[in-house]
Amino acid sequence: MADIIIIHGIVVTINPQRRVIADGAVAIERDRIVAVGSTSEVTAAHQAPVVIDATNKIVMPGLIDGHAHAGHGLIKTMGGGDSRQWYEACERAYTVASTPEFWRAEARLAALERLRFGVTTGVSLLGGGDNIMRADEPIYGDAHCEGVREVGTRSVVAVGPTLPPHPRTYARIVDGKAVERPVTFEEQFATCQTLIDSWHGKHGGRLNIALISPTLEVERLGELSSVNLEEARRQAKMTADLAREAGLIFTQDGPSKGDVAYANDLGILGPNALLTHATNLTADEIRIVADTGTSIGHNPSAIASILGRCPVPELLDAGANVCLGSDGTAPDRSGDMFRHMQQCMHYHRTSFKDPSLLPPGRVLEMCTIDGAKALGLEKEIGSLEVGKKADVVLLDLRRPHLYPFNMPVFRLIYFANGNDVDTVIVDGRIALQGRSAMFVDEDEVLDDAQREAEALLDRTGFRYMLETPKTFWKSVRSNHQSTS
Repeated sequence: MADIIIIHGIVVTINPQRRVIADGAVAIERDRIVAVGSTSEVTAAHQAPVVIDATNKIVMPGLIDGHAHAGHGLIKTMGGGDSRQWYEACERAYTVASTPEFWRAEARLAALERLRFGVTTGVSLLGGGDNIMRADEPIYGDAHCEGVREVGTRSVVAVGPTLPPHPRTYARIVDGKAVERPVTFEEQFATCQTLIDSWHGKHGGRLNIALISPTLEVERLGELSSVNLEEARRQAKMTADLAREAGLIFTQDGPSKGDVAYANDLGILGPNALLTHATNLTADEIRIVADTGTSIGHNPSAIASILGRCPVPELLDAGANVCLGSDGTAPDRSGDMFRHMQQCMHYHRTSFKDPSLLPPGRVLEMCTIDGAKALGLEKEIGSLEVGKKADVVLLDLRRPHLYPFNMPVFRLIYFANGNDVDTVIVDGRIALQGRSAMFVDEDEVLDDAQREAEALLDRTGFRYMLETPKTFWKSVRSNHQSTS
């Protein structure tokens, strides 16, 4: 007996042979896949109390978002296109104006968005950028992890110390007021260790902790004193060493030209390292990434990808592992990985003026099995194979933009979007069915997010950032005056 059998679907396995089964089935027992094959084969060998008819549906592995930021869900579009205002909102919100309730509400909102879009696994940095981490005490990370746990998705939560000099100012909200205090590197590091002990590998392995260290940007190293630079190097190595010792992913957010070579000289790269954005890399740095087994998280819809190009085709040609990320849901994007797969193809095809670049199956691999490899989870998730975790998505093809009913895998990648997802199974549990979440009340999650966003605006005085700027209409650039 199995627990769940999915029948009559178009099963896109992403197994080593990249098998696609026209009338396929998947059998699940507890949290594992126990059979993948034709419907006739699987139903002859297995029975289950729950049978899901996937006629006219794609059955595929859960998508993986390789890079995002916790907190972003409650500050979307703030500043109306003024990046300076948005970064100010981000920094203040995440360090001196947020409560545990804020982090839980945002985590549930983001996890629910991912769930509705078929994203079963996501990376979430506990803050914005790589130097605005909520690492002063564990209660904020606890609240985030608890929110994800409630929704039922799989998450890798990245936390780490900030860049010197220390101490850094953080605040706890007491009776509606911010009580500030200085926080040392040692306190931040201890917070990371506590979160590892509390959450890593917990709840059936759905929740895991990663460590992050600020990228030592070569162009800005001169801004640090010699003492602070040496301390930054020591802290980066200390954080990377703890990640290796604890079997965690180690990540850096936003390295660009020269930064990867610098990280390699520090000895912090390797198979457990995930560098995100990674724009304008040199040929030598591309080779370093491939040779060290470091993974790259490409975020084609991010602002960083406007300011520089991640050399994805060159990295893939060199044998490097590249996964896809959303970069979170602020200031101007969503967690819909179908959107980012499509953006990835067009972005690089435009850059090279080559419409044959990055075939659709390749970007689906980046969003499934390659994402699993980047997170050290390729033996557990990323494909539909016997023995792997049962993270399965059913996507409805019976929709106008996906018809006529042929070439289904092309339809899946070129035309589908997150709103086509019908059913999501995570760790063998049905977490979304008929586009409705099973473990949380969606209205309650939305109302809670609204309430915490309003409270944040009251604490920060940032309501002016919600105003529509004059350049919203009739303007060519958001930082120029209206043409009217």
